[in-house]
Amino acid sequence: MGVVIPISGFDSRFNEPYEHWAFLPHPLPDHVDLSNQTWAEITAASHSLGRLEQAAQQLDDTSILQRPILRKEAQSTSALEGTFAPIHDILHNDPLSNHSQSPEIFEVLNYVTAAEYACGSVRDRPLSLQLILETHRLLISGTRSDGAETGKIRKRQVVIGPQSMRVADARFVPPPPGDQLDDGMRALIKWINTDFPLVPPLVAVALAHYQFETLHPFNDGNGRIGRLLMVLHLLRRKVLRDPIISISPWFERFRDDYQDSLLKVSQTGDIDQWVNFFARGIRFQADDTLRIINELLVLRDRFTAVCRVHNVRGVALEV
Repeated sequence: MGVVIPISGFDSRFNEPYEHWAFLPHPLPDHVDLSNQTWAEITAASHSLGRLEQAAQQLDDTSILQRPILRKEAQSTSALEGTFAPIHDILHNDPLSNHSQSPEIFEVLNYVTAAEYACGSVRDRPLSLQLILETHRLLISGTRSDGAETGKIRKRQVVIGPQSMRVADARFVPPPPGDQLDDGMRALIKWINTDFPLVPPLVAVALAHYQFETLHPFNDGNGRIGRLLMVLHLLRRKVLRDPIISISPWFERFRDDYQDSLLKVSQTGDIDQWVNFFARGIRFQADDTLRIINELLVLRDRFTAVCRVHNVRGVALEV
């Protein structure tokens, strides 16, 4: 899935030079070989998404579902990066509020703003590098990580692991900044916007997420943008009309498996185990949202029946 390349530089954190190796992923393929078990998981996940989409169309307005789902996603995707905020505070605060907020709430609500912007934009234009950069700017703006490179491809070497860790000791070292990283991002966006007959939509979403996380194009926010990219990809491929699935709770629940599965692709080239894990997560989260929709539909039918018994008409019945 890639090659290791030599890197060198000066690490200002430790005031010392470094020489090490970084991983540069190959461009994504136009076909994939997966096990029968993984193809079965992909099929099951696709069916779950189909049932979810069909059920959502029975709602008069999916925004009643989108708001809590997006905020749950914001909570889980932020928790995966070490930022924790109670769901009650996330639901009862608004990104545009003038009220004082803790740094954690502010950061989580930034995700809400960024996701709403990105999901709205991808309906009107192809998924582009510019959109990803704009989304990153909204995510990071005003947070502790805000700086000159917010909304831009990074210009310095980063590593995956604790920030106090030396380059040579890091769990994973993404490509260095420069032409290879820039070309890799452009190639990824082009690949996402190309429909390959032998790469089903869900497989494409899984591979694109791996590639984005491996390239690690930003100084901070890569995980959150990468997981949001999954939803944007589903919208672009018309798998879903609206962002009505929260994927990150699955990854948060199985954090080690999530991180290890992605790393194993780079270490061994085995995409099967990652796609299998991803598909199981999509199926579980889609089924969970479907359960919520079905409960909403039951409540709506009960309310409608009560209104009719009492001869309530007009606006109340429409509600």
